[in-house]
Amino acid sequence: MKVFVDDSYEASGVHAAEDLVEKVRFVNNPVVCTASGDSPAGLYKQIVDKVQKKQLDVSNWFFLGLDEWVGMNGSDEGSCRYHLDQQLFHPLQIPARRICFFDGRAHDLEKECLRIEKFIQEHNGIDATILGLGVNGHVGMNEPGTAAQTRSHVAELHDTTKQVGQKYFKNEQTLTQGLTLGIATLMESKHIILMISGRHKAAITQRIFEEEISEQLPASLLRKHPSFSVYLEPASAQLMWVQSRKP
Repeated sequence: MKVFVDDSYEASGVHAAEDLVEKVRFVNNPVVCTASGDSPAGLYKQIVDKVQKKQLDVSNWFFLGLDEWVGMNGSDEGSCRYHLDQQLFHPLQIPARRICFFDGRAHDLEKECLRIEKFIQEHNGIDATILGLGVNGHVGMNEPGTAAQTRSHVAELHDTTKQVGQKYFKNEQTLTQGLTLGIATLMESKHIILMISGRHKAAITQRIFEEEISEQLPASLLRKHPSFSVYLEPASAQLMWVQSRKP
């Protein structure tokens, strides 16, 4: 595990973007798993900037969505797909054939999960996964208590996730379930990049790195991964810094 604390949110995005590019540089048709949310947005901005300046070519990349709210897909403003379309896929002009994403409006949700797992298998696994951190310690929609061996599944959302999730929508939504890659699926990624930002994430950030690895803190399970990189900025790292400076 490597933990980096950069000088600012923007610097963290620059650093993580450089790391991502390096990790997939020599991979033919890499599969990059993308999380929606505020923390990874800075990384996506840097990728878009590099492509638009012709410093990077992503025409051979495949993109895999991490999760989606049940009952929604890219046609719903505020959905996970909607945000990634705005931040990444549309600016990069990624063709639909190179994007695989959960459809939360699918009639058979279990079949939808199997479709995602099949895509991963057919493309030789996930090369790099970009994650954010929930204030309750979740990654994707793997809520506290999710078994470490869980693969893509329909998740029952905790109250915290239901409440925090409202910020992505203009009007209040009824959020009850999500479709998400499971912990076991994520752990099979060749590389994992975790982006954390904001003062409100400081307490949970400290917990996932200082408490025992536990299914009650899903993000802590990532510490077992052989290529796990964490990118923080000062606000999210403040409690870790304070503890590290104690005499």
